[in-house]
Amino acid sequence: MKKCSNPDHPHCTFWVTPSERCCAGGHAQATESLSSYDLLSALRKARANAAPLSAPLARAPLASKQSGLAHLHISGFDPRAAGGRQTLKMELRGMPDTGAGQITLSLQSELIAHGASRQQFGRTMRGDWRPVFVEFSSRDKEHGQYQIEVEVLRESDGNTLQAWVCTFVILVPRLDASLTEIHQIFLSTHKNVRVVADDASIARVNAQGGGQVDIDVSARNAGIAHLDLGGAQGKMDTGFTTIAWDEDLIEIDVPGTSKNHPHPSRAACLVNAAPETGAQRQIRLFALDECVLGRFEADYQEADVLLCHFGADGQDSSGLTRRLSARHALIRRAGSSFEIEDVSRYGILLDGIWPGKNKPTPLRLGMRIELSASIKGIVILSVTALMPHGVVLHRIDQGAQAECFYLLAPDTHPGYPMPAFAAAPNAAALPLLIHRDGGFWHLDQLTGKETALGPATSLDKLSRIPKHNRFASVPYPEQVQARGSNAARGSETPTGHSVLAV
Repeated sequence: MKKCSNPDHPHCTFWVTPSERCCAGGHAQATESLSSYDLLSALRKARANAAPLSAPLARAPLASKQSGLAHLHISGFDPRAAGGRQTLKMELRGMPDTGAGQITLSLQSELIAHGASRQQFGRTMRGDWRPVFVEFSSRDKEHGQYQIEVEVLRESDGNTLQAWVCTFVILVPRLDASLTEIHQIFLSTHKNVRVVADDASIARVNAQGGGQVDIDVSARNAGIAHLDLGGAQGKMDTGFTTIAWDEDLIEIDVPGTSKNHPHPSRAACLVNAAPETGAQRQIRLFALDECVLGRFEADYQEADVLLCHFGADGQDSSGLTRRLSARHALIRRAGSSFEIEDVSRYGILLDGIWPGKNKPTPLRLGMRIELSASIKGIVILSVTALMPHGVVLHRIDQGAQAECFYLLAPDTHPGYPMPAFAAAPNAAALPLLIHRDGGFWHLDQLTGKETALGPATSLDKLSRIPKHNRFASVPYPEQVQARGSNAARGSETPTGHSVLAV
């Protein structure tokens, strides 16, 4: 209710409702200005239609983003929660609808646990994108500004079709910072207009024109804020508790989506030039439908995994190694798991028991594989990881620090997020590797980023790969180097002539 507002009858005392055009005395009511009732009704309606996590006080974008401009609407940030856990709500808006592929959100920041986070946007029944929530913490962080790097990918069948990036800054205030100081810092970077009404004064804001304008209106100590949004166009968002803003997504070029690996290979090796305690000097990589384990031979190898006996003096390619068969055992994929089969004349022991020749036995985590059954201690392996796409074997004899083995299913992607699998601690510390498109890839378990492995690949920044590692195109590079050094050095015949070793 309000009193008669006819300027020609200033002493009229009749009350009128906002919908009435005349009071009981027949005096016409002015409609060009908003009453306090109209203002509160408009604010309540706008707040009900706005997102639950929005900008502080009154944030009124006068025009929504262009439909063709992809951007992230980020809300829910409360800088008052310094030193605690927070959750950001991220909404994908303006994304071109091609109808193909899935949208993945990847973030990297010092504030996020483990330094990175990866989530996927899902479509609602209305066809828009369901928001995602990202948790971070500023506990034990120095006050200041922290970058959060965002990458939005449209993917299909493991290939990236389109990519967008943006970077925004999160303010971590001092623990003793007041709310006024925090808002002043934020408003200085995010607001265009700031209006303050204090000590019973009146703040009037009339929003006109187009474009996006952020308005902060404060009324305190009996002050009155009058916000007229009648001239605004497009969507209007208002909020009162937390901070929200939009970040434009910049589309970047995506390398060709050819399925050809830059360095195709089915057998390779990661060589550590300076292994730490407990680390292996060589990580042998194999991607075969059926992997043959057998005796090390300098020439005429019949096996894929060439095994030597390691004694107190290191590798011994003769002696007990000769008691391994050229083709001793087979490891192959069987359904969703893997199995081993004895094809030797000397036998194998699985957890101390001979399974019988040509009788496949499923592998299990921690299984002890001894080659051979007749003589103990020639080669002892342990199953340290059973993944959906492969097996990891570690030596648990005197060659434990010399080598370990990845036996991967060829051209098989386990999917992302990576399904849970069992692994021993020494295997859990190794990088996650896959084989697809004809070559080996490094898969980052936090971000899902895949990096093709080749001789020119820089391995220093890949997760779980220590420094001083290089990629070799063959599984036994030390054998190639030995041949090369012999060929370069040559060998003298009894007649004193030099011949090259082949």
